[in-house]
Amino acid sequence: MSTPTPPLPGALAGLAPLLDHYGYLAVALLVLLDNCGIPVPGQTVLVLASVYAGAGHLGFAAVLLIALAAATLGNTLGFLIGRTGGRAFVHRWGRYVLLTPARMERADGFFTRHGGKVVTVARFVDGLRQANGIIAGTTEMTWRRFLPFNLLGAVLWTGVWGTFGYLAGSDIGAVYRTAVRYQLWFAIGLGLLVAAFLLRQVLRYQRRRRTGAGPGADTRSDGGPGSDSDEPGTDGPPA
Repeated sequence: MSTPTPPLPGALAGLAPLLDHYGYLAVALLVLLDNCGIPVPGQTVLVLASVYAGAGHLGFAAVLLIALAAATLGNTLGFLIGRTGGRAFVHRWGRYVLLTPARMERADGFFTRHGGKVVTVARFVDGLRQANGIIAGTTEMTWRRFLPFNLLGAVLWTGVWGTFGYLAGSDIGAVYRTAVRYQLWFAIGLGLLVAAFLLRQVLRYQRRRRTGAGPGADTRSDGGPGSDSDEPGTDGPPA
């Protein structure tokens, strides 16, 4: 027997009419678009649908399965977009956003080493959730490597946020506000980590430049897959 839907906070209240009218279809469409590069509230609708399931208005298992299928398919579509058009875009326009062929090669090396972890956890970060499939395709991550991590990430993301909404129930207002607050701190922390990583890369690049310019400097490349050397002859002529 269904119970009244609890009072909804923030973005959840704004999405309630959409879910009231379209139910599972709204979950499928928004989650799919959110995972293939289009910034729509897919994560929010998953939480809201799970709250509805907790109140008996939707089936919880159906919500999870539909969201899982949509998230997996959406990220796969993003991968196809990156695979078919991303590399050509980089070669033609990348120089205007400082994405040179040399940097693209280093990104390839990074995804060769860490792409599986990125694809798995990226769904939990707004922005990366929408872009990680496209990035994986653009860096030419292999299908065999991408697909299992894509599925694993979808299972974890769907399970965490679906369970969160289902268990929150009538306390969704207080829980939602707490989650938003901690998500903000998480985003700030992630931004600081990314900034520290970029600063480290810049300092390493400058140090290599100074070392390479000195008398008798060894100009050989580090070699091996994933090498991030910027020395002459390793990256080809500048774009």
